[in-house]
Amino acid sequence: MIDPDGYRPNVGIVLMRADGCVFWARRIRRDGWQFPQGGMNSDETPLEAMYRELQEETGLQAHHVEVLGATPGWLRYRLPPRAIRYQERAVCIGQKQVWFLLRLTCDEAELRLDATEHPEFDRWRWVDFWYPIDNVVMFKRRVYASALHHLAPIARDAAGQQAIAPPDPRSRALLFNHARRRSIRPRQTVMVSVTQAGDD
Repeated sequence: MIDPDGYRPNVGIVLMRADGCVFWARRIRRDGWQFPQGGMNSDETPLEAMYRELQEETGLQAHHVEVLGATPGWLRYRLPPRAIRYQERAVCIGQKQVWFLLRLTCDEAELRLDATEHPEFDRWRWVDFWYPIDNVVMFKRRVYASALHHLAPIARDAAGQQAIAPPDPRSRALLFNHARRRSIRPRQTVMVSVTQAGDD
């Protein structure tokens, strides 16, 4: 499912434990580390896609987490030219994402990277809230900065002010440049309900 601009709808997941550290995983058979993320099916809401990707990539289910918040609209990033498959019928130039902040409410032993036949990750660890901005692959850094800056106030309310320190100036600059570039062209707002699965 690719939109007319060439972006594939996608969800990103920031899984946080009580002390404010976030789940950081290594792509299987690769050196790159990232947050869980994945494409939306045409019949899914962002929340439904998030729960599906959460289970597929971490083994966690809805009752293992609490949804704390989500970004209010699409955040976009473009793929590097080498990753664009121009021979495909519908050319995907990048991802447009809704990002969710989740709090882990179960024991870490519930985390499983082998929940499916084709795991996405082979290692994981907990890192500082802002660590991913400087350590994800370069073409995702601006979208990570934007997502984390938006979710940081919600994370502070959940984990405490001391748990989520202010970001360093470089990540603030990434956010400013990303926001200035996006302001040239209005983006559609995506309404996301963060009601837990099974709740009214």
